[in-house]
Amino acid sequence: MLTTETDILSAAESWRGAGRGVALATVIETWGSAPRPVGSHLVVDEEGNFLGSVSGGCVEGAVITEAADVIEDGRPRVLEFGIADETAWRVGLSCGGRIRVLLERVE
Repeated sequence: MLTTETDILSAAESWRGAGRGVALATVIETWGSAPRPVGSHLVVDEEGNFLGSVSGGCVEGAVITEAADVIEDGRPRVLEFGIADETAWRVGLSCGGRIRVLLERVE
């Protein structure tokens, strides 16, 4: 069964309601061949549990790692991954496109 955006946002709300630290990643911009459309979500809790996808799996690890910092310090970040970015190759975004992801703590 596929996870819907509603399921992802419901999980964020539920995890936060249970007292967990939670971060939400949202694709805010894409260029070229991007694996997920604008508006796609990934929710991460303070224990590293996650649900959803912002890249079809190729940059999730980097986003989850950065989410831990967002949960701790509360400062939102915009992450960019793309074909010209050495980081993108390292994490596997070789589809030829670029994505920007907003990462913010859920209050």
